[in-house]
Amino acid sequence: MDIKNIFLDRDGTIIEDRHYLSSPDQIVFLPGVVQTLQAMQAAGCSLFLVTNQSGIGRGYFSLADYQLVHQALLEMLAEQNVFMKDCSFCPHAPEADCSCRKPGTGMWETISLRHALQANQSIMLGDKQEDISFGRNCGFAASILLGTGKGEKSMAGLGIPPLPAGWMEPEAPDLPGMPAAVAMDLPSAWQWLQQRYG
Repeated sequence: MDIKNIFLDRDGTIIEDRHYLSSPDQIVFLPGVVQTLQAMQAAGCSLFLVTNQSGIGRGYFSLADYQLVHQALLEMLAEQNVFMKDCSFCPHAPEADCSCRKPGTGMWETISLRHALQANQSIMLGDKQEDISFGRNCGFAASILLGTGKGEKSMAGLGIPPLPAGWMEPEAPDLPGMPAAVAMDLPSAWQWLQQRYG
């Protein structure tokens, strides 16, 4: 596969969106996610987690709370032989106007320098418009919008109807903010990736 790096949002993409998740016991993987991450690794892809966590900056939970959840998530993945190559998060509230909050490219700049990554070998997967814009701003090969989490709301904002199954490619993927593909969930997005880049 030409794609070597897969960047993943967290809430609503690999785990259920709990609205400012702050406790490890709230972690629930979305259906098919673990198996899909295993398949991505088996295909030689490196996995990277990039997540906005404005709940810290807003005072809804502490940095220590986030770190407990993050460590529990990594341990749960490791039990299934899934390993993130690297992870980055933005703790700031939107009004902080930082460079690390998606769709800003700060998390990509940090991770790409650390691992000598190429943007044209990278993909972004997420359920929100900011995830798609992040991938586009970073110059990734493609960004895929998922229908899980806040995905249906994000699709509606782009004038894309909800998907009953599988995936589709928008008629005008080059329009600002438009994903290269829309997929019902992470397993469907992986099917598109294999067809497009396999």
